[in-house]
Amino acid sequence: MSRILIIEDEEAIADLEKDYLELSGFEVAICNEGEGGLQTALSEEFDLIVLDLMLPGMDGFEICKRIREEKNIPIIMVSAKKDDIDKIRGLGLGADDYMTKPFSPSELVARVKAHMARYDRLVGSNQKSNDIIEIRGIRIDKTARRVVVDGTEKAFTGKEFDLLTFLAEHPNHVYTKEELFREIWDMDSIGDIATVTVHIKKIREKIEFDSAKPQYIETIWGVGYRFKV
Repeated sequence: MSRILIIEDEEAIADLEKDYLELSGFEVAICNEGEGGLQTALSEEFDLIVLDLMLPGMDGFEICKRIREEKNIPIIMVSAKKDDIDKIRGLGLGADDYMTKPFSPSELVARVKAHMARYDRLVGSNQKSNDIIEIRGIRIDKTARRVVVDGTEKAFTGKEFDLLTFLAEHPNHVYTKEELFREIWDMDSIGDIATVTVHIKKIREKIEFDSAKPQYIETIWGVGYRFKV
């Protein structure tokens, strides 16, 4: 049974989320404060984390950053704050998704299932040999989920790796943000396609010699992005 950790200081909200997720077949643990939530996330095995932004003791940004230093499991950040800067910061620190309160418990369940299904497909492969993509100095090991750029390994979050791999597997094809969001996040209208822009920026910082003049992932103005070979 898949395990989910909810780090949320509002007990009524956490209990409601837990009830809906358990009805959908998940095992759920709850932590109501920041430092305890971080320790639980790092010391126990979970398949996904639902992380509130505003927490006593330690905020969700710091927790997300610390978890990402050790684990690549999906993280869904939730907050009552609607500012785009908070979304961008959360996604930039490695969150896979950002939900703004209030939201329906059924929407949370839908997002949890979508993130976990994709993560399971990507890490559950039983290929006998590593599946490698090599393009102009970039080596993407799909099996080990590692990226090496000009001989130096770079750290990628789960969704950053998925997005880079998808674009590299379809070189010279222009994709809109909407198409990339559907492909990588497995969702149509749920979510914010600004997520794509944030992840492209983070990828460029890791693979481009000059992210302001990208040589790999090009912006096609008014359309979307393509991986140039």
